[in-house]
Amino acid sequence: MKAKSEKKKRVKREIVRSKNRLLKGKDLFWLRLISFGILGAFIVAGVVAAGLLIRQNTGESTQQTEMFDEEVQQETAEIISEVLHEGMLTGAVSAGEGVREALEERPEEIVLSGSEASEFATVDEVRIADAAAVSVSVTSPGLLASDDKYYYLFEEKIWQEGTDQEQEQEPLARQYKDSEVHFLVDLNRGTKASRLFSRFYVAVKQNGAWQAVSHARYIDNPEALASYQYSGRNHSSKKGLLIDPLKTSTNEWDDLGVQYCTYNFPLAHILGATSNGAYPTITYNYHGKTWYFNGAHIHQYDYLFSTLTNKGIDITAILLNNASVSAYPDFTHPSARSGSTAPYYMFNGVTEDGVEALGAVASFLASRYSGGAYGRVQNWIIGNEVNARKEWNYMASGTGIETYTAAYAKAYRVFYNAIKAVNGGAGVYICFDQQWDRNKSGNPDYDARDMLDLFAADIRAYGDIDWGLAYHPYSVPLTKAAFWQQNSLVTNSANTSFITMKNIGVLTSYMHQSQFLTRTGEVRSIILSEQGFTSTAGQEVQAAAFIYAYKIAAANPDIDIFIYARESDHASEIAENLALGLNDVGGGHKRIYQCYKHVDMPDSADVCDFALGIIGIGSWP
Repeated sequence: MKAKSEKKKRVKREIVRSKNRLLKGKDLFWLRLISFGILGAFIVAGVVAAGLLIRQNTGESTQQTEMFDEEVQQETAEIISEVLHEGMLTGAVSAGEGVREALEERPEEIVLSGSEASEFATVDEVRIADAAAVSVSVTSPGLLASDDKYYYLFEEKIWQEGTDQEQEQEPLARQYKDSEVHFLVDLNRGTKASRLFSRFYVAVKQNGAWQAVSHARYIDNPEALASYQYSGRNHSSKKGLLIDPLKTSTNEWDDLGVQYCTYNFPLAHILGATSNGAYPTITYNYHGKTWYFNGAHIHQYDYLFSTLTNKGIDITAILLNNASVSAYPDFTHPSARSGSTAPYYMFNGVTEDGVEALGAVASFLASRYSGGAYGRVQNWIIGNEVNARKEWNYMASGTGIETYTAAYAKAYRVFYNAIKAVNGGAGVYICFDQQWDRNKSGNPDYDARDMLDLFAADIRAYGDIDWGLAYHPYSVPLTKAAFWQQNSLVTNSANTSFITMKNIGVLTSYMHQSQFLTRTGEVRSIILSEQGFTSTAGQEVQAAAFIYAYKIAAANPDIDIFIYARESDHASEIAENLALGLNDVGGGHKRIYQCYKHVDMPDSADVCDFALGIIGIGSWP
């Protein structure tokens, strides 16, 4: 009986061990083994019973043996019933079967290396989650063979080039390789280590070295951090004006029915301390560093922008880099700090200090002009006519268009992310002049079409965002107001040399192509942020040109805003035969003034239809 008791205990211990393995198992592989272990426990019980039976057969009667056989079987069943239950056994078997199926469904392991592996995986999304983390979603067609079983997440700062530096970096995180992988890392918001301007990619370890296996991608949704969502008012028309700040204290903007306006923001006007006691220096902390802004000049913007906002006029601010290279070198691209032939220079998004400088200014301005206390800016344009390298956005002569566009795209993305992180509803635009596709040998500038194509491709490659297009369809030449007249340089082909108001439909049709559409498949916001017509050939022709241009824009559903340049003639432009204003230099109204006022009103025909005869058409578009 003692031997019987010991065997019974052994059976129970074996089954309990199998049970505990099942309960503590942390790996699917163990579950599969455990299901077999439990079955093994039954076999052990059977073997024990058989052994005892054999031993009893050596010295006991057949009747005793049969009685013992029944007793052992009954006790074994009791032990199993005590330790296991039917649901546990069924679950173990089911788990083992699930492991088998999961192993069969695992993605295929693929052997690639070097350039062949560099885009094996795709970073589909990089999104800010809960204002404190960055969520990175990755997919791949299989499992890439490597030294271990992990995908590793790496970070590149926007000023860094390529993925060579990962050999000196530590990965941010790792996940088991699979066809779908998700990472979550800290955003480091509000610190110099902030990842708001970073891009992320995935790598594996092959032969002891890091191998990038995806293209890098920037954050898709900086607006997730925004405290404001101002995207402008609902206006009755598209009519806008390059305003004259000297008219701020008058009622002229009300009289004209201005809906939108543009105004310049040259950095030299706002950077640095001031000794003005009435309007002292404004300090702003960005990533732990204190920045100083000219209180007197900022006050002028506060007064102007708050006046415009109170009048119901939406503002598009144009950010221009004329910061002193000696005093504030970080704002300017290293290749634009000497030899400038333009009043403004390429912004600097290619050095760490440059990115911090741009981020600080963008964050300060967006914060100040989104809440309403100092006025609200609806849109921001980053640079003026940036394809005109020599005239308006200087970078060293000889810079190729690919290098130039990539440099601009980085600076643009810094501004975009910083602005949208404050005001999620703001529009952020790239700006071109009317040089569309000249293909002119020796041209110091770039064709807008070429730069647009490269810019859109660059933004899409690193994570698409909702960039907008600001265009300046001036006449060719600028001194010719009658833009509707025949000109071999202005055609209805996508290969036209220039795009003016005569063929503006070429631009909007071009933007319908799939590579330019937004992430939701819509045509991007297009604003005509500057165009004007001189009165040097007569005020009647100037007025007719404005009316026709506005009617064309109003009839085109892809154009959001039409800004006429300008409210008052400017002396420097008059010297070049460009008297573009609604008012002359003395403040007197030209014929165009009343046409501008009434062009979008019910009595438009009474005031404006005289222009049909001048243009030679029977009706408006």
